[in-house]
Amino acid sequence: MAVPHGSNETSYLLPPNKEDWEGQGIPDFIYGQKDLMQEGVQWPSNVPSFLDMLPLSRFDTVLCSAWKQRMELGLFRYCLGELQTETLPGTVGFVAQLNVERGVQRRPPQNIRSVRQPFDPEQFNFNKIRPGEVLFRLHREPGLPDVLQQEDILVLINVSPLEWGHVLLVPEPARGLPQRLLPGALRAGLEAVLLSSHPGFRVGFNSLGGLASVNHLHLHGYYLAHRLPVEGAPSEPLDPGGHLYLLQAVPAPGFLFYTSGPGPDLEALISRVCRATNYLTDHEIAHNLFVTRGAPPGKTSPSSALTGIRVILWARKSSFGIKEGEAFNVALCELAGHLPVKTFQDFSSLTEAAALALIQDCLLPHDQAEEVRAALVALVAQEEQ
Repeated sequence: MAVPHGSNETSYLLPPNKEDWEGQGIPDFIYGQKDLMQEGVQWPSNVPSFLDMLPLSRFDTVLCSAWKQRMELGLFRYCLGELQTETLPGTVGFVAQLNVERGVQRRPPQNIRSVRQPFDPEQFNFNKIRPGEVLFRLHREPGLPDVLQQEDILVLINVSPLEWGHVLLVPEPARGLPQRLLPGALRAGLEAVLLSSHPGFRVGFNSLGGLASVNHLHLHGYYLAHRLPVEGAPSEPLDPGGHLYLLQAVPAPGFLFYTSGPGPDLEALISRVCRATNYLTDHEIAHNLFVTRGAPPGKTSPSSALTGIRVILWARKSSFGIKEGEAFNVALCELAGHLPVKTFQDFSSLTEAAALALIQDCLLPHDQAEEVRAALVALVAQEEQ
């Protein structure tokens, strides 16, 4: 992804001398209603060849220039080059990428045994990172209509990146929040997608047991210059009010929430999603969540226009630790159709059928899935009374 030169965003860059990094302080990225892009963000007709020519938003410019500088300074565990990428033949449209370094170099996951595990300050957490890993603080202008005051969110590099611009969104790390989705964190993730003019900037969340490797509240954000199946997959309504849908198509059936943009509808969506994730957490059910620009619910198609924001929630079997023998581990991006593969052998031999088998092995048994579906529909019905 091209980063404009002369963008005058030098305050987000680290000073030349490493000794000065700690004393620099964390710059604020202040944004308002005018920065949230509700309309006009679409895939160009020739993807991805024209993506580098798209005008970047202020958010994209700041994030990408600061992220690129940290890569040049060696603050990541490996240097991320252009990843070998292939769309797997078949009906799903899986985007497979070979990322050997992440499979080898990433930090081992923590010893997690429960979706509700408390925060442990003795384990690795985001209060222990190096000063240069923080890019900026997301800070919303006070007085945005229809929303509560937003807590500050730190934007950090992910030192083992999946793709270009891979960052972590961390709400006030000093609070020591466990990896349980909260409204303020979800709001920051949704607004980050709206701040970006790149159609492939996505945000996601892995619960404990859903392959979150650090038990300290965080979301992932990253750029991927490819359409994904979940953007336009068809869905059916699960409630009369049209607030909850079932995403029918593979890679995996999931619960779909949709909003056309910022305002009261966005706040209502945040409340619905967090009520759903609270239910799953309280019942020890692991889950993954993915936020992307996408088409409205209904009979859509992979080429549908990106008219709003889709939030897809998957309930799944708990999985603690990394399964080393598999081509990929199933978490937020894999369920959405993006497959970071660990070895060249697996990448060269991976088929759509094999990918689907790995993903479907992580889903809940039918009876439990039906029970979750009924519970989430009941939650929405309670809200509408």
